Amino acid sequence: MVQTLALNETLKNRSVLSLMEWSPAEIQRVLYTARVMKQEPHSPAFRHALEGQHIALIFELPSTRTRVSFQVAVESLGAKAVVFEWGQSQLGRGEPIKDTARVLSRYVSGVVVRARQHETLQEWRQWASCPVFNALTHRMHPFQVLADVLTIWEKLGTMRGVKLAYVGDGNNMANSFLVLGAKLGMDIWVASPEGFQPDADVVRWATQEAALTGATIHVTQDAKEAAHQADVVVTDVFSSMADDPQMTNVKKEIMAPYQVNAPLMALAKPESIFLHCLPAHRGEEVTDEVLEGAHSVVFDEAENRLWVQKSVLYHVLADSSAVLGG
Repeated sequence: MVQTLALNETLKNRSVLSLMEWSPAEIQRVLYTARVMKQEPHSPAFRHALEGQHIALIFELPSTRTRVSFQVAVESLGAKAVVFEWGQSQLGRGEPIKDTARVLSRYVSGVVVRARQHETLQEWRQWASCPVFNALTHRMHPFQVLADVLTIWEKLGTMRGVKLAYVGDGNNMANSFLVLGAKLGMDIWVASPEGFQPDADVVRWATQEAALTGATIHVTQDAKEAAHQADVVVTDVFSSMADDPQMTNVKKEIMAPYQVNAPLMALAKPESIFLHCLPAHRGEEVTDEVLEGAHSVVFDEAENRLWVQKSVLYHVLADSSAVLGG
């Protein structure tokens, strides 16, 4: 078992803002370790991997799954979680990130941050001397998409060549699927209305990366074309936390034709699965029939947030000599 748990030293002390900088082999290693952790949740090999460390969890935006799963992941590896709201710290009164980052780096081994803007995480990484982990920004949601791909691997037995149809707002989840799908050789389709498609630079990057891995990247406005014979159908809320509140109703009206419902799921393969990062707005981006239906694996998907986060923390922060008994 010790050999199974060997750390990938290339991930040591790496920040995780997106998965663009990770190799396919590094991603696969993290996913494999997550499966081992899930199968052996009480293994003594993990229980003390981060013993004596402290990890800060900082939230500018609300969180349920991310907050709880990260805290459980941290503490199940033997570390302590220090959790606080952005607005309840000196950050809330305007202390520069560069000051907070440099101070916290002297207290903790890593910083998990959920923020509105991706640039906020980039600033944290610039100034922190410990790894910084992206718990969601308007641009990327790397740990959620890792959990999604772990779920696909569990349910379908493979990732390579899987047709994944993301239908809805071209937000951080769409961007993240483009990145991870390109890395892992998947067939990624994103169907979004004009004006709400994924970031053009992410699409360009994913297309270039796909040429190296055998993945395929498609961006369309046609939800039915994307869902046709799909192995996986995914959606997310039509209006995200980082959106302009004044645009919410207008956006929902534009997005209405992209709802995932029974007729759309019928276009996918009979054995297809449905994913949603949750929380879901039932009756908007997805019907209750689909969310509670036979194709839905959203609660397995939610659980997998814990295992991928635990795996990443393990590979980035654990001491290999301690893990291997050196």
